[in-house]
Amino acid sequence: MTENIAKKSCTPCRGGIPPFTRDEAAGYLSQTPGWDLLDDGHLIRRKFKFDDFKQALAFVNEVGRLAEEEGHHPDVCFGWGYAEVSLWTHKIKGLHENDFIMAAKINQLPGAS
Repeated sequence: MTENIAKKSCTPCRGGIPPFTRDEAAGYLSQTPGWDLLDDGHLIRRKFKFDDFKQALAFVNEVGRLAEEEGHHPDVCFGWGYAEVSLWTHKIKGLHENDFIMAAKINQLPGAS
């Protein structure tokens, strides 16, 4: 896995494939700094911090734009000074490469650091 995952694009997952194992998912975490593997390896999540509500909202809007562009939609929760993004592939009830592609791309958005 030497290719920069953020340069890939999400491909539609129509189901019928197994989700990543915990070990497979853990192998992708090096390309998605700040993200945590949760729910026994079935989802990844990251919390982002901001100075105020307006910055958090702007970030969430960028996440939404990116999700539409990639056709892969995270769960997002946000409020004053924070946004929390969770990724997993609903069709397979676990993690797929698309989740890590989105995480890597979200890490590159303005304000994500």
